[in-house]
Amino acid sequence: MLVVISGLPAVGKTALAEALSRRIEATHLSVDWAEDALLRVGLEPGWTTGVAAYEVVAAAAQQNLVIGRIVVVDAVNDSEPARQVWRDAAAGAAVQVLFVLLLPPTRTEHQRRLRVRQRGLGYVPEPSWSQVVARAESYEPWLNEPIELSSSESVESLVDRLQPEIHRRE
Repeated sequence: MLVVISGLPAVGKTALAEALSRRIEATHLSVDWAEDALLRVGLEPGWTTGVAAYEVVAAAAQQNLVIGRIVVVDAVNDSEPARQVWRDAAAGAAVQVLFVLLLPPTRTEHQRRLRVRQRGLGYVPEPSWSQVVARAESYEPWLNEPIELSSSESVESLVDRLQPEIHRRE
């Protein structure tokens, strides 16, 4: 199974993906880390490099899925073409994809998380609050409804809610 944790920057996608991956012994892949690596080797920042990061992670996900691993990916996934990348990776490995949309906490908490987060990325800059708001305004509607979870809940609580859903769909 491919589990895709989606949502705006600084809602806690990576924290949830890491905790879930540990709990269910899955492979965790992050688009931001792939993009950071592509920028580190000299690719120019922009749309093409962002798309390349999705494709790199999708290829790694598919390889892991083919050998029977559960894969948990975290990425913003703000457009249908981005989401289709994961559907295609899952189809190529003949597994299901489960989309999770992590909804923002309160505005104040979301701003605080953005201000204090330190991910250790050297080349992918943290967005400003105005960039996060613009991204929220352009976030495309979902064709297939994801499981929606509130990032106001603790990571452990979110993992507790997701784990049975993943096992039910396996």
